Amino acid sequence: MKNKKFGYIRVSAKDQNVARQVESMLKLGIDERDIFIDKLSGKNFKRDQYQLVKRMLREGDILYIHQLDRFGRNKSQILQEWSEITKSIRADIVVLDMPLLDTRKYKDSLGSFIADLVLQILAWEAETEREKIRKNQREGIDVALKNGVRFGRPEARITDDFKASYEKWKNKEITAVEAMRESKIKKTTFYKLVKEMKEIPKEKAGQ
Repeated sequence: MKNKKFGYIRVSAKDQNVARQVESMLKLGIDERDIFIDKLSGKNFKRDQYQLVKRMLREGDILYIHQLDRFGRNKSQILQEWSEITKSIRADIVVLDMPLLDTRKYKDSLGSFIADLVLQILAWEAETEREKIRKNQREGIDVALKNGVRFGRPEARITDDFKASYEKWKNKEITAVEAMRESKIKKTTFYKLVKEMKEIPKEKAGQ
C-alpha cells in the first residue's frame, strides 16, 4: 500500500489567511482533501482537524507542517505529539521552514540526536513566545485598568432621553417598546433603569 502525504495547517481565529500554506502543500503533491485546517489557538492539541489527521496517519505516511509554531505552542505537548507520531505511529513529520526537522532524513543516531535537539530548542521558543504574548496582553490590560479603561459592555446610565421616555411610559402616553426605541436602549437595560428610577427619591428623579 502506497504511503500517503498529509498536510496540517493551524491559524489563530484572528489570522484567517491560510492560502499561502495551502498553496505550499498543494505544490508538494498533497491532495486538497488530505489538507487539514484548524482555526484555533495553539495552546493545546484539542483541535478537531488535528486529531482527525492524527487518526488517519499510518506507518510510513508523511505529515507536512509549515512551521513548528503552527503545530503547537506548548513545549511538552509538542514533544509528546511529535513522539507519538514518529515513534508510536511510525509516520514521518516534515516542517517545511526548518529542513533539520524532516524525520525522513535523519534515521541514524547522530542525525536523530541533532533533530531532537533542534526540536527541543524550537519547541521551547514557541512556548516562550506564547508566554511573552500572554504577559504583554496582561500588562496592557493592567495599564488600561489603571488608567480607568473599562472592559466589557458599557455601564447603563440614566440619561435625560431615558427620563423623558420613562415619564411618558409611566403616564401611559407611549408603550414600553416605544420608550425603548426613543431612548435607544434594549429591553433588559430599559427595565433595569426603570427599577433604578423607582428607587430614586421623587425630588431627585425630576432633577
